[in-house]
Amino acid sequence: NVVGEWSVGSEIEMTRVIDFKSVGKSDIPEVGGKCASLGELLDAGIRVPHGFAVTTRCYKEFISETGIEEDIFLTLNEINPDDIAELDRRSETIRGLIKKNPMPIKIQKEVEEAYEGLGKAYHDLKLPVAVRSSATAEDLPTASFAGQQDTYLWTIGVAQVIANIRRCWASLYTSRAISYRIKNNFKHQDVFISVGIQKMVSSKTSGVMFTIDPTNGDPSKVVIEGSWGFGETVVGGYVNPDKFVVDKITKEINQRKISQKHIECVYDQDKGCIVHKDVDEDMQEERCLNDDEIKELVSIARTIERHYGCPQDIEWTIDKEASFPDNIFIVQSRPETVWSQKQGKPLLGGKSGYDIMMERGLKTIKMT
Repeated sequence: NVVGEWSVGSEIEMTRVIDFKSVGKSDIPEVGGKCASLGELLDAGIRVPHGFAVTTRCYKEFISETGIEEDIFLTLNEINPDDIAELDRRSETIRGLIKKNPMPIKIQKEVEEAYEGLGKAYHDLKLPVAVRSSATAEDLPTASFAGQQDTYLWTIGVAQVIANIRRCWASLYTSRAISYRIKNNFKHQDVFISVGIQKMVSSKTSGVMFTIDPTNGDPSKVVIEGSWGFGETVVGGYVNPDKFVVDKITKEINQRKISQKHIECVYDQDKGCIVHKDVDEDMQEERCLNDDEIKELVSIARTIERHYGCPQDIEWTIDKEASFPDNIFIVQSRPETVWSQKQGKPLLGGKSGYDIMMERGLKTIKMT
């Protein structure tokens, strides 16, 4: 846990790097949807791993000062989103431009100071962090950009943080992201990217929850899905997770479905990286959440939904190194986009939350 106060920039108009405590939903143009949501959750009293946002100002300065801005948008001219080979070629060209140009020294300095400050707050100068893309057009109620930009887990040291920030900037121009913007009439020039730097949680178990039943739109239910380790196995569709359907008011657990969770995403101390490994056989069919944890997650989900005033799609994790209930953290919340776009019509075939997540698209996670 954080000891004492920690802060980087507090005036968002005047800084390149700003801590999550100083941002909210009105700051999406500066910090993107993901970082704005994290700040909003902190303001609502939700437990969120601390961190900071490298603002869109940094990305704008980078493409301007390196002289690649014009090249980027010329490369995107008259592109056919259905021509996969051409799309991939242009994507690779743009991402190559971003990756080969160094970050301006003034941005590097602010990132270094913020990372060192976060490490001091946790008494760990080599604090493991997640480096998470946060685009200005993501997490909208009417569009699902989830998973289109990159996340880099268990990043240690300022040099690796800076390298992964540039990789996140480059992920704004993956083939999938370019195609999605074209097909949904988002102008490339109007979409910018921030990057969130957030303390890693030593996750015992992780997953997602919906404050509406995604199979039928029932607003009285919270649907929780989870598995062992980091949440990438659930969000990415690598496992069939445990599923719990809970009454939002009484917290009565109406349904428990325990699955065989054969794989988990964890940090390998010997290899120094995130790996997918087999779950011990005696744990594969063990439930990943107990009743107290489920009820606490439902309480948090209700608080988040009240704060935003609409159904939410929430990512959560439980820290194996902390005690209940302070070990439960929320790492993302966004408007639920599957049921809300069905306009009150039942989902075809009564699909499970797992199926819906698969349709939402695999989240791009980098393990180094």
